[in-house]
Amino acid sequence: MADEHSEVDQTRPSIARVYDYLLGGKDNYAVDRAIGDRFKYDLPGSVAIAHANRQALVRGVRTIALETGVRQFVDMGSGLPTADNVHQVAQRHAPGSRVVYVDSDPIVLAHGRALLVQNDDTRVIRGDIRDYEAIRHNPETTKLIDFDEPVAVILSAVLHHLNDDENPQEVVAYWREQVVPGSYVFISHFRSGHNEETAEAEQLLQETFGRGRWRTDEEIRDLFDGFELLAPGVVQASHWRPDEGADVPRIGQEASVWEQLIAAGLGVKR
Repeated sequence: MADEHSEVDQTRPSIARVYDYLLGGKDNYAVDRAIGDRFKYDLPGSVAIAHANRQALVRGVRTIALETGVRQFVDMGSGLPTADNVHQVAQRHAPGSRVVYVDSDPIVLAHGRALLVQNDDTRVIRGDIRDYEAIRHNPETTKLIDFDEPVAVILSAVLHHLNDDENPQEVVAYWREQVVPGSYVFISHFRSGHNEETAEAEQLLQETFGRGRWRTDEEIRDLFDGFELLAPGVVQASHWRPDEGADVPRIGQEASVWEQLIAAGLGVKR
């Protein structure tokens, strides 16, 4: 089998590696940093968005692990390993939790598999979230995930990389039909502010990757169709079940203008 690093085109930026750069990671190339710097310096709130999203993901996984009986997680478009990955959070609070990571970037697979070489309850598979049948029936998925039992499907900061004609609602609907009642879906998504920042960021993503869509709260809520959306609903990520004592910016504060552009929500299938 070919080394996955050999498949990497270092002349083309990767969404996963740009995100890694914005989070302060080192698994990226000059081409990724060049795009990341455009976000950091032309759209300076981009780093706040990345961190607010990551922190909401950690709280979402922790909530599922602590407050439900779900012990199976499928993380779509997982990105490069960083601190407090889904398996680390889930297994810390609910030992024995099983996690399948899915990503299309060969660097993600190489690093993820190296990290998890001694973790029998976690797998990393290559997959495109639009090709959900291949993910569902991948032997590594079926080996670890029992779809006759509740599953948590994680779609963190990934659906906004699907354009409207790629039908992100269909992606979520597929997984809703695959999981049994008592299953959960966690979604975070770029949230339209109907302002210059949103327009500039969307334009940059489209120019760079040919994809990237900021959606309204109503459009994000529509992604939860068929799930019961739990409190507090779809809200800016930093306001989604913040830790007690956390310094959460109030809506309208200048420092939180950018953080308002990423939203999160958790739904359950009844």
